[in-house]
Amino acid sequence: MVDFSKVRAIDFHTHAEESCGCHADDGYDDLQSAMAKYFGAPWSHPPTIPETADHYREKNIAAVIFPVDAERETGYRRYNNYEVAEACAKEDDILIPFASIDPHKGKLGAREARDLVANYGVQGFKFHPTMQGFYPNDRMAYDLYEAIAETGKPALFHTGQTGVGSGMKGGNGMRLKYSNPMYIDDLAVDFPDMPIILAHPSFPWQEEALSVATHKPNVYIDLSGWSPKYFPEILIRYSNTLLKKKMLFGSDWPMIAPEKWLDAFDKQNFKDEVRPLILKENAMRLLGVTE
Repeated sequence: MVDFSKVRAIDFHTHAEESCGCHADDGYDDLQSAMAKYFGAPWSHPPTIPETADHYREKNIAAVIFPVDAERETGYRRYNNYEVAEACAKEDDILIPFASIDPHKGKLGAREARDLVANYGVQGFKFHPTMQGFYPNDRMAYDLYEAIAETGKPALFHTGQTGVGSGMKGGNGMRLKYSNPMYIDDLAVDFPDMPIILAHPSFPWQEEALSVATHKPNVYIDLSGWSPKYFPEILIRYSNTLLKKKMLFGSDWPMIAPEKWLDAFDKQNFKDEVRPLILKENAMRLLGVTE
């Protein structure tokens, strides 16, 4: 298990890739190459889970890591949650496994969620409405949400536009409308005991995200997917004040390296007393490590 007393930060947003990496036959390598170019990532082949663990171990940063199950909408084969959990179990001194289940799987997905938590150490769930092609408040997804709420684990939702599909023909078929954080307000009402994380600065809906997180006690924000040097002033202001206990460090590895994010974070106008909350303490509380 991660020794949280020794790591200097917790990255709440990293992506898992299979050892075989990209898949030319389903178009996944085209997406990864386009994203790497957009973000200026230094790799030509996305890092595997062991490679990710090695990098984070070297930097003394714990990492929440997950795949994205969007095969129904995109055709990209999913990285099986059980394989991810088993790979993370071998790196459990530094990695914290989350799972991803397409909500269109209904009761089948709900059963998988319960099993992953009960028997495979999964600590939360990742949703990507833009890639999975659904509105987060669609009742179709409620069987899965109910199962997650029963476990007490958090649900993390991609919000806004971070560069996925950017510059590709038709945006690679991805519709930004699904990732407006206001749709997640309904979940915070209907599942008030389920921790919910709005991933990323929610461009162009930043104020909607801040409104939901301010209004709903169970809603947090992770700051991944953007370098802090591009954060809007209002996001920094709320991070320093009303939402200082609800903001989480996240990089969006492997597109943004954690050390690059942290270097930019150091240069921004965050209060000294707020920095440790964002980098580690809020995440520990959300993961149930501390009260």
